Amino acid sequence: MRAEPASNKTSLAKSLNISRSTLYYRHLKPTNDWILKTQIEAVLRLFPSYGSRRIAISLKLNRKRIKRVMNLYGIKPYRRRTKKWIKPKKETSSYPNLLITEYPSYENHIWVSDFTYLSWKNKPIYLSTVLDIFSRRIVGINVLTNHTTDLVSGALLSAIYSNPIPKIFHSDNGSEFDSDEFKTMINNLGILISRSKKGCPWENGYQESFYDKFKVDLSDPNRFNSLGELVFGIYKTIHTYNNKRIHSALKMSPIEFIESQKVDRNSV
Repeated sequence: MRAEPASNKTSLAKSLNISRSTLYYRHLKPTNDWILKTQIEAVLRLFPSYGSRRIAISLKLNRKRIKRVMNLYGIKPYRRRTKKWIKPKKETSSYPNLLITEYPSYENHIWVSDFTYLSWKNKPIYLSTVLDIFSRRIVGINVLTNHTTDLVSGALLSAIYSNPIPKIFHSDNGSEFDSDEFKTMINNLGILISRSKKGCPWENGYQESFYDKFKVDLSDPNRFNSLGELVFGIYKTIHTYNNKRIHSALKMSPIEFIESQKVDRNSV
C-alpha cells in the first residue's frame, strides 16, 4: 500500500536533485524560526534601534541564530535617516498584526503584499507583488508607472484570478492599502486584514527580502530597450524565482516545495 507513494517520492527527489530522506523529514525548524521571529519583533517594538547583538542579549540566545532568523524573514532594525519635511498623512485605519499569533500552515493561508520602485531611462516604474508566506511563491504581480491604489489592487486581482482566496492578507499601512476601494475589495472577498504596526517596517520584511534578491537577479533595468521588454524581464525573473531559484528557507524553489508537500500528503 505504501510502495507507490515511496516511488513517487524517489522520482520527485531525483527531479529536485535532493535526497529522498529530505522529503520524509518533518521540519521543526520553520515552526521554531517563526516563534523566534515573533520574539525578535516583540523586542524591536520596544527598542527599534536594536541590532542582532542586543536582541541576542535581550533574548539570552545565540547571536548567530538571531542573525539567521532576521535574514530569513528580512527583519531589519530601524535606522534614522536625515530629517526632511514630509507632508503629514491622514490617519490610517487600525488593524492588528495577525502574523504575531497566526503561523502559516498551508498554501494560500496568508498572503503578504508590498510594492517597490525601479528606475528605467530616468522614469519611475513600480512593481507590486503578492507573496504566499507558506510556499514563498509570488502569486500576484502588477507593474505600473505610478503607485496608486490600482497598483496594489491589480496585484491582488492577479493573485485571486488563479489561486484560492487566502484567510489573511498582510501589508504595511501605506495609503494604497488603506484606501476605501482596496479595503472594500478585501472585505467583499471575506479576507481578514493584517497590518504591520506603524513604525515597524520589519513586520512586512518578507516582501522586502524578496525585492532585495529580485533586483539583483533582474540586473540593471536600463539594459532593456523598451518598457515592454522590461515588463517581460520582470515576469521572467519572477517565474524563475518561483520555479527554479533555491529559497534559503525551503532549500528548494517555491514550486518544488509545493510539489514536495503534495507527495507528503499522498503518502499519509
